[in-house]
Amino acid sequence: MDNLQAGDPRYNVMTRRVKGCTLDVHPTEKALVVQYEVEATILGELGEPMVGERKECQKIIRLKSLNANTDTSSLARKVVEECRLIHSSKLCEVEQLLFYLQNRKQSNDNRERKRTSPRDFTPYAGVDLDEEASISCIDEYVELLYEDIQEKIRGATLIFQLARNPDNLEELIQNETALGALARVLREDWKQSVDLATTIICIFFCFSSFSQFHSLVTHFKIGALCMNIIEHELKRYDLWQDELQKKKKAYILSESHQFSENQNLKKEHEKSLRKYQSLLIKQEQLLRVCLCLLLNLAEDTRTELKMRNKNIVHMLVKILDRQDDELLLVVVSFLKKLSIFMENKNDMAETLAVEKLSRLVPCEHEELLSTTSRLLLNLSFDTALRSQMVEAGLVAKLSSLLADEGQRQHSMCILYHISMDDRFKSMFADTDCIPQLMKMVFDCGDEKMDVELIALCINLAANKSIALLFCGGNGLKMLMKRAVKLKDVLVMKMIRNLSQHNGPTKSLFLDHVGDLAAQISEEEAEEFVIECLGTLANLTIPDLDWELVLREYNLVPYLKDRLKPGSAEDDLILEVVIMIGTVSMDDSCAAMLAKSGIIPALIELLNVKQEDDEFVCQIVFAFYQMVFHKATRDVIIKDTQAPAYLIDLMHDNNAEIRKVCDSMLDIIAEYDEEWGKKIQNEKFRWYNGQWLEMVENRLLDEAGKPFLYGEDGESFIGNGDILERPDLFYSADGIISADGTISPEFYTDFQDGDQTGFMGSMLEQFVTSSDRPASAYGFRPEEQFFYNYTTASR
Repeated sequence: MDNLQAGDPRYNVMTRRVKGCTLDVHPTEKALVVQYEVEATILGELGEPMVGERKECQKIIRLKSLNANTDTSSLARKVVEECRLIHSSKLCEVEQLLFYLQNRKQSNDNRERKRTSPRDFTPYAGVDLDEEASISCIDEYVELLYEDIQEKIRGATLIFQLARNPDNLEELIQNETALGALARVLREDWKQSVDLATTIICIFFCFSSFSQFHSLVTHFKIGALCMNIIEHELKRYDLWQDELQKKKKAYILSESHQFSENQNLKKEHEKSLRKYQSLLIKQEQLLRVCLCLLLNLAEDTRTELKMRNKNIVHMLVKILDRQDDELLLVVVSFLKKLSIFMENKNDMAETLAVEKLSRLVPCEHEELLSTTSRLLLNLSFDTALRSQMVEAGLVAKLSSLLADEGQRQHSMCILYHISMDDRFKSMFADTDCIPQLMKMVFDCGDEKMDVELIALCINLAANKSIALLFCGGNGLKMLMKRAVKLKDVLVMKMIRNLSQHNGPTKSLFLDHVGDLAAQISEEEAEEFVIECLGTLANLTIPDLDWELVLREYNLVPYLKDRLKPGSAEDDLILEVVIMIGTVSMDDSCAAMLAKSGIIPALIELLNVKQEDDEFVCQIVFAFYQMVFHKATRDVIIKDTQAPAYLIDLMHDNNAEIRKVCDSMLDIIAEYDEEWGKKIQNEKFRWYNGQWLEMVENRLLDEAGKPFLYGEDGESFIGNGDILERPDLFYSADGIISADGTISPEFYTDFQDGDQTGFMGSMLEQFVTSSDRPASAYGFRPEEQFFYNYTTASR
């Protein structure tokens, strides 16, 4: 069509038609995007179409006046009237799109993206922008790239002017000569001029702002070149610092010398400092645009991996020492994007990035502070990095940000992660965090509380010193009032954590026992009742009359009903068991429980839940509390098989269960002679099991020898219990008497170290524990006895 001559009489009519107009909103700006297709046709003399061409076009309608108070109906009519591409039938669609734009919230990501858009780059020193660039003169600008450095800078600057307008990018990308020349000049001359390098990278950055042009930037290997530039500039920066320090040191040392010499060194130092500051401004501009370009290219994870392999994380962390807020914003944004991958996170831990980030909290640059908080939030999922945050003093700094509504959310999440570690909870007591949290809790009124806020409070309430701060003044009273009024499970969970601390905190709950007991009923939600029961179960206060509480609120029938397996969720049943263990400390309550039939219910529950260690441990502990009282002790020992269960549990794999069972069996053995003998016998079997097995097998293994059997073929040892045959035990004078008992003198001699004779040689084969004393049941080492039997010992 370009070859047609305007005056050719054969082609005297050309028509244009617009087809397929569609509307959409701009992804980041307050603008409408109109997509349409132009069909151009040249007609011949007879009106027949001779030549035709179609082209897809796009028009962006920017709505600068659109805000929260704009009348979208009026604005939609105005847009349709002024834009001939939009048919009047699309008025309703335009109005809907405008309403969406009006209510769309701009995310932090979009704000960061806006800061790195082509239009936001301002001209930097040394570049003359008085000349207005024109897309029709692009070839002339390319020619300038083959001249000297100054002309190259001028040509690159004019092309940059064109590239800053997104509408020109499509046409620029078609000009491979221009792009190739720019890439070649950058590759060859970037060390000669910072201005030239910055300008050309800005041009490619404009292309990198759109994903469809990333392949173009990658084709010319601009990303790899930017990595090399950053590495080189960081080395230059170190050299500048060293040179500046040397001159400063020389100037300081010369103060004791002649005045004229001192003045010369002072002037030289000041001159070097001014030069350094001038170079630093240009270098940071170059670093900023390089990092912006790389950040855009890092949308592709494969490209990001290549950057990581070239130590991009170490470079970024090193730049965190700079002072320029705009450069730091790009660096922190880049680190935030990289931090979602474990390998990059580990690199940040290795380079002590948290220590350098801590100086940015707080800072006056609001967006930099917000981005830094989000990066720290990503890093706070790692235990080691949380430790670095605490060491860097971030607990106090982040606590101070809780008063800032804009920074509160991220700060609270980071503090929550730190509070998960018991080692760091006490550090919150030395900050203004607790008063801030309580203020936010009370400011919520009857509204739902942010889950991050209450989660942080729940964690911190588990610390004794912080619990005092929470309960100080009317703190506990206000928390109880909110929890009971709104049936707030999470606030009650916080109160439950507060109630677990011995000392003055626990005594404050005496005024609220009635409120808590009143919530324990079938009408209340199970989750809420669980927390109330757990709170009451924590109140092991001597001054608390549990019998009065149980009678006044009629809790015994409720507790008994909930002990039935399957009557409620396991969590609720477990809390009921713990509650019974707590009230069993009271003698009068123990008698009440014995009459109510709760003890058989506990036995039945123990039988059903015998595989659940938590249930077993809490039920056994409840029995342990009961055996101290005569009423419940008699029921447990005489009317139930609880001692038999406890004997079985004496060898449980769970150390806590073994410990409680052992203590309880000792008490039962003291009060009941029959069970005492059974318990003593079982303990002897357990601790001397291998020895007993050896004695039995020693005789049974020689079954072929006739002298072991009588005339009727029956074994001399018979079928009885080996423990009933003391005459088969190893014997020595003065050790085992005729009735099979061990004399007290033997224990005395053994404890005094007199281990002579045959028994002394035998005891050398046992490995005993020096820190466990001997008991009435024999020796109880931590490890089982091991008897090394040999034929020589016979």
